[in-house]
Amino acid sequence: MEYVTLGKTGLRVSRLGLGGIPIQRIDAQAAKKLLDAVEAAGINYIDSARGYSVSEELIGGAIEGRRDKFVLATKTMSRDREGMARDIETSLSNFRTDRIDLYQVHNPSPAQLEQVCAPGGALEALLEAKAAGKIGHIGLTAHAPEVFEKALELDWVETVMFPYNVVETQAAELMERAKARNVGFINMKSLAGGAIADARLAIRFAAANPNVSVVLPGMYAPEEVEENVRAAEDPSPLTVEELERAEAMRRELGTSFCRRCGYCAPCTAGIDIPNCFVFEGYLNRYGLADWARGRYAALASHAGDCVECGVCEERCPYHLPIREMLKKVAADFGK
Repeated sequence: MEYVTLGKTGLRVSRLGLGGIPIQRIDAQAAKKLLDAVEAAGINYIDSARGYSVSEELIGGAIEGRRDKFVLATKTMSRDREGMARDIETSLSNFRTDRIDLYQVHNPSPAQLEQVCAPGGALEALLEAKAAGKIGHIGLTAHAPEVFEKALELDWVETVMFPYNVVETQAAELMERAKARNVGFINMKSLAGGAIADARLAIRFAAANPNVSVVLPGMYAPEEVEENVRAAEDPSPLTVEELERAEAMRRELGTSFCRRCGYCAPCTAGIDIPNCFVFEGYLNRYGLADWARGRYAALASHAGDCVECGVCEERCPYHLPIREMLKKVAADFGK
């Protein structure tokens, strides 16, 4: 396993990490076996989130007694000081530890990022927790390029997590800038939320980019760990055949695949269009039907509320048939 320094954090992390979404599908015994395989493979970077239901708790139980073997990262969508402080304490309890190596602001919008940084915002709690030794470093996760770009201007941001894969390469220039600023880049959605079936190619594609610090696929079975490790540890450059397959995927998914850029917003009917497609992916590809239905149900507006004005399609840089795609989401979720 290759190890790199995660930007200005100074943390030495494995090039392949463990994403904590799919672990929700298994129980404590299976989680222990998963982490056994992760440790044996040399993977030391683990990421979870407050929003991933039991993910933190399962990971915490599985690493008890070997906490020092891993670099722990998690994140929360709390934007104010009180909520962030509360979530940090919850994460510490769930992980059964007194220190979390990296705590991240989870997917803020530009306006929410301003709230995080404002007086009484979440940044105050993060800095207090860091000073107290409860967290080691502070990062940010995003789906919107403008948030990634803004994060690079903020001195407190030590890492950025952002989608990068065969289909989603819109952040390539920002990744170069992150490298130049010594901000660690954590690659989420390396399999495009499960849309890319060829896991080996997806992992090799992401790992081939020197601006990627950690490739972070979600895994829940030892067999997945073994498969992904073989791909990540393959030092050979991408072959012509692999590059051709990657291009074929772009052509196939590029006409119907939401990249979550957010340019379609705001929706006339108040629909969070990108999240509708994200939750549909969890429903149909991650095997997390209950989790996806719960998150989808909590949305203020649903795909079925679409008034078919077409404004979103005019804004979409990828010319997606959003109205038809929303009809499918509404049919899948029942509203």
